[in-house]
Amino acid sequence: MAGSDPATDPPVATDEPTGPRERRDIIRRRVVDEGYVRIEELASTHRVSLMTVHRDLDVLQSEGWLRKVRGGATAQPSALYHGDVRHRVEAMADVKRQLAETALTLVEPGQSIMIDESTTGLSLAGLLPTRGPLTVITNFLAVVNRLAGEPGIDLIGLGGAYYPAYDAFLGMRTSEAIRQLRADILFMSTTAITNGICYHQSQETVAVKRALMDSAARRVLLVDHSKFTKQGLHNLAPLTDFDLVVLDPATPEPTLAALRARGVPLLVADGQTV
Repeated sequence: MAGSDPATDPPVATDEPTGPRERRDIIRRRVVDEGYVRIEELASTHRVSLMTVHRDLDVLQSEGWLRKVRGGATAQPSALYHGDVRHRVEAMADVKRQLAETALTLVEPGQSIMIDESTTGLSLAGLLPTRGPLTVITNFLAVVNRLAGEPGIDLIGLGGAYYPAYDAFLGMRTSEAIRQLRADILFMSTTAITNGICYHQSQETVAVKRALMDSAARRVLLVDHSKFTKQGLHNLAPLTDFDLVVLDPATPEPTLAALRARGVPLLVADGQTV
């Protein structure tokens, strides 16, 4: 008998039907691990109808875990979908490091620093112990884990409803916790920039980011050039609401010129003020 080929053999159906929550968790992990899975494969594996799989994917997409595409689901980022945390951390890692190193030059010992749930902010968090003592305030669990126990870092974690796809605390309780605090400087990023305005896919994210902006004496936005090619649903704020926008050197000159014309304060990550 010829041996089986795992690359071409159909997925083995689960021995027993699973409940919706367990099934969605299995689907989520599979899509994140494999990058793309066909709807027919998921229906066969879980012994459910195509309509049931569509409903499962709708729920997972609403939670930010994946993106439905024709015939299946993917965890890869797109112009409209930011991707799950793991994919976001891996995307443009060198550029994020460059932005973080430039942002670090704006930090002085003794300051209180707010960091949002962006992976660019996570890259900056890894550098902050060199600037201690600092107080760091964040709703991003990855930042909390990165800085926990670091000498010279007083860490304030913002609670609220935990959103696994973002690895962050979001929602009304998080926003209320932020408004009880005041920081010297906020470092944050955004999903997309269109016509000089920041956009996000999640209303919960927008609410928390607005609260962060209201609670910081200085607001710094860290953005790579890809943000200008993406799209978002919910309006956060115009770029002119920030005290400084830090961009990477690959940002096209026409984009920089358009931002200058809008009066946006810019700093390119090579140290050039434009």
